[in-house]
Amino acid sequence: MARRGRRRRSLPVLWRIPDDLWELIRVTLPAVELRPSGGRPWIAPRRIVDGVLFVLRTGCQWKAVPREFGSASTVHRRFQRWTDEGRWEAMWRLLLQYAEATQQLEWVWQSADASLHKAPLGGEKNGAEPDRPREVRDQAPCRHDGGGVPLAVVITAANVPDMRVVGELLDARVLRAPAGTEQHACLDKGYADAERAVRRRRYVPHIRRRGEERRRCRRDERARRWVVERTHSWFNRFRKLLIRWEKRPQNYLALVQFAAMLIVWRLVG
Repeated sequence: MARRGRRRRSLPVLWRIPDDLWELIRVTLPAVELRPSGGRPWIAPRRIVDGVLFVLRTGCQWKAVPREFGSASTVHRRFQRWTDEGRWEAMWRLLLQYAEATQQLEWVWQSADASLHKAPLGGEKNGAEPDRPREVRDQAPCRHDGGGVPLAVVITAANVPDMRVVGELLDARVLRAPAGTEQHACLDKGYADAERAVRRRRYVPHIRRRGEERRRCRRDERARRWVVERTHSWFNRFRKLLIRWEKRPQNYLALVQFAAMLIVWRLVG
């Protein structure tokens, strides 16, 4: 269980869905789309998923999807249809269930933090930061297990304080912990006023003050919050997530969920 991230560093970047991963996630897609039908030329769902992965990795516009993945409009249309049907979250949940079945999730110690992203097109989930009133951004608070596996994510405006989001984040369970598990939530000082909300959801809060994590590491104690920073860096390797060009917040959330599924696969697959 320990050093899972270090063990996986040498793996190549995924530009196509591997065969073994496809065999897992194909069951989450509509059965009618897994076989050819009459009418217009049929595009296999695996090509669509690979096309979405290309967009997620490169950050290109949807209309710039290479023809090898099919028509760009078809890739985007089916991406949005699967988003509305919750297919991307279903893939993520399936991978978490696989990790749980193989005892590769560390439920006891969890950490959470938010990352800010520019959102030039604005939208209902965006808001200007107090110190940057003209710059519209959003934030993606994310929760991880003790090894950095993403467990939950929500999309909020950047001007919403962290302490007001923590309740929604802890309630956003893609997968529930086993019954009777004592769960500890490691948070930074931005959540200092949210201790009551954390305890109300039956988590034991551990709110770090500035420099506290570093001092504990010097005493040879295991760091608990650094995994959230590492996982955020993994999310940032998907260029489509760095700047939110999606007008619909659910489309951006679906891309984050797809990236989370790939991160889980790299850690436990």
